[in-house]
Formats: sequence, structure tokens, C-alpha cells
Amino acid sequence: MTEPNSPTAPADVVVIGAGFAGLTAARELRQAGRTVIVLEARDRVGGRTWLDTRLGRPLEMGGTWVHWTQPHVWAEMKRYGIGTVQSPVPETAYWWADGKRHQGDPERLLNDIDASNRELVKDSRRYFPEPFTPFANPEITDVDATPLPKKIAELPVSDYLKDILASFWSLNFNGPIDDAAFTQALRWVALTNGDWRVSFEACATFKIQGGTGALINAIAAGTDVRLNTTVLAVEQDHSGISVRAADGSMHRGNHVICTLPLGALPGITFEPPLPDSSRKAVANGQVSKGIKAWIKVTGALQPFVALGSADWPLNFAQKEYDQDGDTILVAFGPHSDKLDTTDLRQVQAALDLLLPDAEVLDVASHDWTADPFSGETWPMHRPGYLTESLADFQKRQGRLVIAGADYANGWGGFIDGAIESGLEAARRIQDTAVTCSLYRA
Repeated sequence: MTEPNSPTAPADVVVIGAGFAGLTAARELRQAGRTVIVLEARDRVGGRTWLDTRLGRPLEMGGTWVHWTQPHVWAEMKRYGIGTVQSPVPETAYWWADGKRHQGDPERLLNDIDASNRELVKDSRRYFPEPFTPFANPEITDVDATPLPKKIAELPVSDYLKDILASFWSLNFNGPIDDAAFTQALRWVALTNGDWRVSFEACATFKIQGGTGALINAIAAGTDVRLNTTVLAVEQDHSGISVRAADGSMHRGNHVICTLPLGALPGITFEPPLPDSSRKAVANGQVSKGIKAWIKVTGALQPFVALGSADWPLNFAQKEYDQDGDTILVAFGPHSDKLDTTDLRQVQAALDLLLPDAEVLDVASHDWTADPFSGETWPMHRPGYLTESLADFQKRQGRLVIAGADYANGWGGFIDGAIESGLEAARRIQDTAVTCSLYRA
């Protein structure tokens, strides 16, 4: 990787963003003989994955978990000889529903979720018969405008079960589900052949050996990455496409791949503008406005899982690590603006609801929603996004290609979706180059 402010030079392809999508696309294009530079606003690679040393050990501040049902990330891990590490298997569960706190075997909690969740997502393979081809069944237009809470409210189950289900999906969306798309829930479950338990396993069970940094650095090796380079504008004309950065540098190429999340796109001016459907999606943003926090508590706790009310500042926590006689747990909440993780008293109050008698010692977190280079956590869509906006984001806009987990066909919201989209972006540019060569011939 090059140092910040390296001299600019023309390139076949300029990639904006050094996350998994951008670096995957860059690697593929380099290996095809293209000259590529990657512009990254941060002082590191990884995007919304970030393995940082906090609380005395390496911790994933962003994306973390992977699964063998995710073909693209699994293939990359095999390519570089990287395995997985399993999170602790919970021995106790705590949950809040129907106005009461409950405690029991984790399997009991899963069973309480099971029947109502199966009913909720029973049509996942009907609407998504080919999960990596989300538009295969045109019937999705019939349900894409439907918010998830409407479908939960229609279930013929008790308020107790509806409370659990609402919190479960608030966790998955990492935000309030009032404006969550029912089709987003169906897409996730369809990817595991309609089995929500496997889908949930993919969310919080297996981590990358050596952390996400091990994989992203392997993919990045040999790529010209310009760190601390914030892009302000992308402008294209008949002769090419240029990228203007905040440091005054101008980077010109034949193509540009922009891998910024939906929440970060307002920071860039596009000329010509993106399609109306894309600009509408950018204005609406993602549902995912929540928070992830690593919390160190006193004592060596047994493995546990805790699920709170859907609107609590923290509605999920599980044990991850033992640390010097104490415990580090990972927690999630749906509202980043309702919990200041730098204030231990606020975190203690939020954790008390989930796990009474646990004394908070320290907290590590990153506010991805307030981060101008993300503006969201993992992408979780609003009603209408799939049928109104996704296809337009995936089309080439002249010399511009949009890529990233927000625009993936399959595992949107996961590392796998970012890699998939990066591969697709590189292929689109290669196909264009081949077509042009044939035309000239």
C-alpha cells in the first residue's frame, strides 16, 4: 500500500473505498492486467470491518461473523488458508417478553422464537427461489412495500411471542423495525434454504481466524491504496472519468468503482447525477442506525445470551471472551443516538436491563452511524428498496460502477455480500473492456 498523498497518475480503474468490495474488485482487475488505484478516506483498510486493539485484546469493531453458507467469503478464506473460530456456546439465556424477565435454557428461547418465526418467513423460498438472483420471481413486487411489523402483527400468536420476535428482528436490522422491509427478512432466510436458525447461526457464531484484518490484508496485498484520501466528486465526460479528492488531488481513469455505503453517498457529488431511484434510496437511508459495543464486566461469567425488549438501548448481549479474570461481552442496540457508549453510567443502566448484577468496567465501541464514511451499520433495507432501487444501483452509469454490501444480490449486510459485489463490479468493467476491444477490431 502506498503512503498518503502519493503522486497521482492515470489508471485504468479508480476504486473508491478500501473495504472488502473495493479491494476484491481491485485485486481482480489487477490480476487481469489493469492498472488500479484505491482511494480510502480512512487511515486504514477494511471499511466497516475493523480489527482494533481495545480492552486489552483484538476486537472486531464492525463486521465479524462468517458462515459456510456464504460462498464468496468462504472461498476467499480457503484461497488464503484462513479458518474460523467459534463464539462460546451459550449455557444460559435471559429474555424479556410480555412485561416480564425470563431465564432458562438457550434452547427454550430458540424454541419460543421458532414456531412464530417459521410462520413469518415460510414464503422465503417462494419469493426468492434463487436467493442470489433476487428478481427471479416477479411476485416480490407484491410484498416489497410491506413493512416487517405488519407481518409480525398479523401472526396468530401470543403477545409474548410477538415481543420476542420483534426484538429478534430489531437485532437483525440493528435498528427500529417500524420501517424495515419484510423482503429483507425473507432474503436473509432464503439464503439458508428457508431455515431461520441457520441464518441466525450465520449472524453470530463463527469468526475469522486472525480476525477480519487477516482476510482484508491478504486481499489487499499488492494493491495501490491511497489512505487519508476523501473523495468529494465523481465527474465523467466523453473522454473519461475523474475523481476529485478533498486534498485537492484529481485522479483520472477509464472507469470508477464507488464502494461507499448508502449512508456515505451524500458526501459525494456525481456528475451526471445518479438515477432518481438511487437518489431516493440515498435520501431515505438504511434502517440500520444502531450500535455495537464491547463491554468488559467484573468476574468470569459463564457463556450466556440475552435478548431484551426491541426498543431498549441494548437489546442483545452474549459472552465472547474471558479477560484477566473478567468477561468481555458483545452487545447490540437499535438506536445509536440513545446510548452514549463513552458514558459508563449509561452503559451500566442499559446492561442492567439485560443482565442484572453485571458490573461494567470498560466499554469499546465505534459509532458507525455518526461516521461520515459509513452513515449506517450493516445495510438493512426499507420497504420498496429492492424493487425500486437495487437494480439501478447495479447498472453501470456510463463509466461508473456502484458496488458494496448495500448493493449485493445475496448476503447484503455481510462480508460475503461485499465480496460478491466487488467481483461483479470487476467483471462488468472487464466485460466492457472486452466488448470495446472486439468493436475496435
